[in-house]
Amino acid sequence: MFDTLSDRLAATFKNLRGKGRLSEADIDATAREIRIALLEADVALPVVRAFIKQIKERATGAEVSAALNPAQQVIKIVNEELIGILGGETRRLRFAKNPPTVIMLAGLQGAGKTTLAGKLGRWLKGQGHSPLLVACDLQRPNAVNQLSVVAERAGVGVYAPQPGNGVGDPVQVAKDSIDFARTKQYDVVIVDTAGRLGIDQELMRQAADIRDAVSPDEVLFVVDAMIGQDAVNTAEAFRDGVGFDGVVLSKLDGDARGGAALSIAHVTGRQIMFASNGEKLDDFDAFHPDRMASRILGMGDMLTLIEKAEQTFSQQEAEKMASKLASSKGGKDFTLDDFLAQMEQVRKMGSISKLLGMLPGMGQIKDQINNLDERDVDRTAAIIKSMTPGERQEPTIINGSRRARIAKGSGVEVSAVKNLVERFFEARKMMSRMAQGGGMPGMPGMPGMGGGPGRQKKKQKQAKGKQRSGNPMKRKQQEDEAAARRAAAEEAAAGGAFGLPAAGQGGKDFELPDEFKKFMG
Repeated sequence: MFDTLSDRLAATFKNLRGKGRLSEADIDATAREIRIALLEADVALPVVRAFIKQIKERATGAEVSAALNPAQQVIKIVNEELIGILGGETRRLRFAKNPPTVIMLAGLQGAGKTTLAGKLGRWLKGQGHSPLLVACDLQRPNAVNQLSVVAERAGVGVYAPQPGNGVGDPVQVAKDSIDFARTKQYDVVIVDTAGRLGIDQELMRQAADIRDAVSPDEVLFVVDAMIGQDAVNTAEAFRDGVGFDGVVLSKLDGDARGGAALSIAHVTGRQIMFASNGEKLDDFDAFHPDRMASRILGMGDMLTLIEKAEQTFSQQEAEKMASKLASSKGGKDFTLDDFLAQMEQVRKMGSISKLLGMLPGMGQIKDQINNLDERDVDRTAAIIKSMTPGERQEPTIINGSRRARIAKGSGVEVSAVKNLVERFFEARKMMSRMAQGGGMPGMPGMPGMGGGPGRQKKKQKQAKGKQRSGNPMKRKQQEDEAAARRAAAEEAAAGGAFGLPAAGQGGKDFELPDEFKKFMG
């Protein structure tokens, strides 16, 4: 969503780099470019004015003029001001002292309230709570049925006593749901209310009646991030007509320019609490202003990436993998089954493109990231699953006929099987060396990083320096030893996969290819 804004800001800051001192003209030009970038991103005009004013005041002060690197200081100021516009500190849910905690969702029709109710329920369940979804949208066709389906997919409870489709009293359903939640031991009640295509008095009155009936601990306004400036106007109308405590942005993965996210907290005085950035129930998380600002400025979001990894990867499994790679066998205990398990764990974290986008500096290659084929991981998994248990444990036994069988079973070319096996050996070698503290293989001229050209040339010189002995007996012994080495090499080539060393050879001449990263997630 923020790609256009990020690109404009990156180009603006690039012009500042290399300048030892910033003049007033530099600061004015930078402020002008930032203003244009924000307006193009559909940020509300009052927000842009306040933002630029604050940046110019701070940039012309001693904060920048006394800095060793003025350009970096300006970027720091923009980052801090972005965090301020987005709401400052992360806003957490308030839970009732005496359960159940009641959360009411409000917003226009089409904003995604019903789906978001399921996402919020699943997220709360992951936090250790027992949520109940309540169907109070009794007007939209099939809204009750949709909420029931979403609740089932999310693995949470649902309270839907009325059929909907214009039948039933939503205020009474909301009241009864509280007693139902207490009886069934639900500690959070999420009330899904009706919306309209636009603001009207009937919508406001019904939302206010439900609010008065259940006295919610949190009223969350759900807004479609793709409707731009109108999102801010709608939020102001709901704030004045019904009142709400926090904002939830839906459809943050759309092609809108992000102005609503940058405007709504500043204009309404209510913070964004959650963001929905995909169609899956897992595409939902708490909104962190500092992390979003970091993403906009192309600095990545490592904290969110780490949190996703902690939620997905088992500490026990991680330690088990590390011990295999750091073993005295040079990582040979690490098998294709382990490789497959790690890939599947990475897929559980979400889209590979989104994960890579959280890394710092990835904005420079976002076109390549966006064009990544997510099915590559699925193809790799299919190849491994088409192997026998013995082949997964010891890939060196995979010969030509085995490769053909595996390729046919997984629906790929034989060359894809060859490439996978080669990459696996390279990956195992690299991870084993890193686990043992040896650094990256194939990097010349650095301590602990073998495999460089200098080392190979040295070996070649040593090999060339060997001369045949003039003693007939000793020369015969040398010839026999050379013949034995050739026989061993031929046996390894026959038994190994695509020229890979057979078991026991260790794969000593392998180096890491550039495309390896794609298979490591």
